[in-house]
Amino acid sequence: MNNSNDITGAADTRLEKDSLGEMAVARDALYGIHALRARQNFPLANRPVHPELIAAYGVVKGACARTNHELGAWREHPQKAEAIFRACDETASGLLNDQVIVDALQGGAGTSTNMNINEVIANRALQLLGAAPGQYDLVSPLDDINLHQSTNDTYPTAMKLAAIRLLRRLEEQLVGLQEAFQAKEQAFAHVVKIGRTELQDAVLTTLGRTMSAFAEAFARDRWRVYKCEERLRVVNLGGTAIGTGLGAPRKYIFRVTDALREMSGIGFARAENLVDVTQNADVFVEVSGILKACAVSLLKVSSDLRLLSSGPDAGFGEIILPAMQAGSSIMPGKVNPVIPEAVSQAAMLVMAHDQVIAHACSRGEMELNAFLPLTADCLLQSADLLARACALLRARCVEGIEADTARCGRHVNTAIASATALLPALGYAGARDAARDAAARGISLRDHVIQAGLMRAEDFDALVAPEAVCRLGMPDGGIKGKENG
Repeated sequence: MNNSNDITGAADTRLEKDSLGEMAVARDALYGIHALRARQNFPLANRPVHPELIAAYGVVKGACARTNHELGAWREHPQKAEAIFRACDETASGLLNDQVIVDALQGGAGTSTNMNINEVIANRALQLLGAAPGQYDLVSPLDDINLHQSTNDTYPTAMKLAAIRLLRRLEEQLVGLQEAFQAKEQAFAHVVKIGRTELQDAVLTTLGRTMSAFAEAFARDRWRVYKCEERLRVVNLGGTAIGTGLGAPRKYIFRVTDALREMSGIGFARAENLVDVTQNADVFVEVSGILKACAVSLLKVSSDLRLLSSGPDAGFGEIILPAMQAGSSIMPGKVNPVIPEAVSQAAMLVMAHDQVIAHACSRGEMELNAFLPLTADCLLQSADLLARACALLRARCVEGIEADTARCGRHVNTAIASATALLPALGYAGARDAARDAAARGISLRDHVIQAGLMRAEDFDALVAPEAVCRLGMPDGGIKGKENG
């Protein structure tokens, strides 16, 4: 079958060339030979580049294109300039994601991703001009789309933009999770329960206080994530290959970050030392550490929720989690804490990603780090995963938590932990003996001290009331002697 628009003579392919030879590319594909070689060379993760990195790359390429145009590029071809701008915008909007075919993990410090993006923008611009993909004499991936750029400055800049966007989403979800626990703090303020240390009964607290501690942990995570953005705003765009700006006009170097700031709405700043920011990736380790801290909070809180809801008959059973699905194929009626379990696994994966990021960033040699694709994959996955985990925990678990007030009350009346609340009335030895004697008699501590004449019922109840339990320290006067009970 003949086709006058087909370079190879086959209706469904076009022939592209690079320094290694020729390859047939699907005729209407927006990717080209560089992306096709990369897909063949790196069958590793079997998943594409993170979509947020693709979108960020579109913004970076748009900023570069507009800066070049301001300095005279394509001045005699305004339609070409507009086509390039529009193709960059479409890439930034995620409309061309399916054309970015390279694997998330790749050699070459991200060159394959950069070239794939260059090809997609060039070929989309050709389409907008009414030409067929592959006619690079009209719009070139290298001479036009990659003008005054290198992978080594555009890739880490796109990484930082993508990370900031994902961190902002994570911060929003952390706010929601914090507020959900604060709501439960108020709702459960009156529920006295057993506080435990080393999984042993310790002293009395309230379920509201437990929820307040969860809320405070995520409040700290929120603040740390917010502060991360300051580190990521410093970019090496304009530094080209190693940060010296080789091949780029001085005016371009000074203007391009301003264009990126205007297009993204994020306060990016050009690094004072472009060589430093090109070769050193420690900022990603720092941000990953913050994400790991958030993962630690999620894992700890999820574990506590599982413990507090354990049972329901033979465990703590002090809270009731929303029932989400049947828990067993053999045990009728069993319901598992699947949301905290799922969130725990997400947190564990983020903690593992942090180790990978530390290794990858430490393995940069001399003027460049070749392992940024791995760093990007882990960092962006982690931020994305944590945001989803926070949203999941809030919407499908925390907001539906109920307190089993009756069970909490039984624990308070029978547990040795309640003896500590009696210190002001009985003293240490008296409280210890009362707890021992109640256990020996097989009755609740409350019943024992009343029956033994050690305390009146109303005095016992006052000492284990929410107001007494939540009071900071003991009332003035300290511990009273047994004779004053």
